[in-house]
Amino acid sequence: MDMRFPPASDIRKRRKMLDITQSELAAASGISQSTITKVEQGKISASYNTVVKLFETLDQMGDRKKEIPIMDIATRDIVSVQEDSGVPEALEILKETGFSQMPVFRGESSVGSISEKVILKLISSGKSMDQLSRMRVSDVMEDSFPTISENTSMEGLSSMLNTSNAVLITRKGKIIGMITRADVLKLV
Repeated sequence: MDMRFPPASDIRKRRKMLDITQSELAAASGISQSTITKVEQGKISASYNTVVKLFETLDQMGDRKKEIPIMDIATRDIVSVQEDSGVPEALEILKETGFSQMPVFRGESSVGSISEKVILKLISSGKSMDQLSRMRVSDVMEDSFPTISENTSMEGLSSMLNTSNAVLITRKGKIIGMITRADVLKLV
């Protein structure tokens, strides 16, 4: 029977996903950290036995290690705008932070979202900068980002991000964090 393993280049991805350091993997596998580093960087072609040992160790460690709690990757200081703010204020916040979207709040409740994409659509539909400068965020916002409990699994979070650019995390009904697709992709 021919047993196939993912390519050695996947060792780093797998290790990062499990939030395991190279030194932890080295201690558990009996393979030196410098060898693991070279294998992950593609600087050496590891023997079949070394690759097998690393993948088997990662599998064992993954079984023992809990799934990453979603709050570990969430942004806790949520950048947002109030619904009665002007569109220029929202644009300024997006530019200053480098974010492409953010939630819109009424007090502490999420009531919508605004993004660069929405504003670009308005401009391409013929709205002048003067018209935009007089508009309120509530006039142009889209639907709110979905909310999920802080106890939601990574799998549940991932399925939500298939249909939304971001999700808001709640604890007892209060919004305590936000996760975007980009946040999850940083794990890979």
